Amino acid sequence: MQQTQTNMESLAGSMLSAGITAYQKEDYKTAIQHFRASIGLASYLPQAVDTAHYMASAYLKMDDSEGAIKAYEQAIELDRSRDDSYIKLGNLYYSLERYSDAEEQYAEAVKVNPDATNRFSLGQAHIKTGRYRDAEKQFNMIKRQAPRSVNGYYGVGLTYSAEGRYEEAIAEFQEAVDIDPEFYDGWLEMGYAYADMGDIEKAEEVFNLLEDPSPDLADLLSRYLYKVDTPKFATALSDGNFPYLQPPKTPVASFDPYLTNANASKTLKMVFQFDKEMDRESVENRFNWKISRSTSSEPGGFYNFGQPLPDTEIKLPSIPEYVYYDAKNLRAVVYFEITQNATADGTIDPSHIVFKFSGEDKYGLKMDPKADEFAGFSGVA
Repeated sequence: MQQTQTNMESLAGSMLSAGITAYQKEDYKTAIQHFRASIGLASYLPQAVDTAHYMASAYLKMDDSEGAIKAYEQAIELDRSRDDSYIKLGNLYYSLERYSDAEEQYAEAVKVNPDATNRFSLGQAHIKTGRYRDAEKQFNMIKRQAPRSVNGYYGVGLTYSAEGRYEEAIAEFQEAVDIDPEFYDGWLEMGYAYADMGDIEKAEEVFNLLEDPSPDLADLLSRYLYKVDTPKFATALSDGNFPYLQPPKTPVASFDPYLTNANASKTLKMVFQFDKEMDRESVENRFNWKISRSTSSEPGGFYNFGQPLPDTEIKLPSIPEYVYYDAKNLRAVVYFEITQNATADGTIDPSHIVFKFSGEDKYGLKMDPKADEFAGFSGVA
């Protein structure tokens, strides 16, 4: 019997070696067969757990997540004292966004081995399932276990960010980078937090700090800033044919020869440059636009400089006829109608006509109220 057991153990080792060779040759199906045979021959050997891990890796190479899950579950059945099996299964669930399942596996790992690494994994899963108090508890335990580790402060910062407590999150991230100034993930999350609380200037400072030592993380932050920054008018372009810089009492007839005729109408256009990608449907919805006379209280900002309007003054319609969005160049072309008066001597104050857009960008963010309108006199406001 002893000789038989020795032979089976030897054969299990041979099957394991054959499986590893097949794995290295990227013959994952054959590798799995050998790994399974090795476990079947001597499941009591310590190497059986590692063999199950290899089998899970082969399944993942074949994009078979369910097969990998079963392999990790087999590893756990073989030896419930191995916390790495719980962690690997938890990591797989986490990658599949099955956060409750991941949370369960990480909790088992912490029971077996409550070290800082396992607690960090459990804390991250708690964040994903919305159990913020439990997450904070795990990360605070890491602070006590490893006070010079960045992970406790970093984890608490992640928790506060998830709750929208951005100022507190920034303080925790600052503690982490004070411990290790080269902990660039901490700087990145700090940049995210600044952006989420609307302090784009501070977030850009973090971007500048990351740009040289960690360009990949700087790029991530830059993309995030682009996404969360509220859209704005950058400027009005000269492509339009509405003379928005002309002063009060400008003759309407000067816009186009056809407007020398009484009651004649002409479609004009303004072209606006946005600073980011916009939602086409929102931009082209003409009811998201408003054309009005300026009522600004800034010096010289009121329509006709606040003077009484002449009898010849005409008024533009408040809603444009139609709008086209040029997605390639991030531009809106706004078409609107102007109509001459009955005596063909109509006047207007083009520089104090306000064009306002109340729509949103491709991420669903509304226009920045400090840059959602344009007038020739004041520019973007």
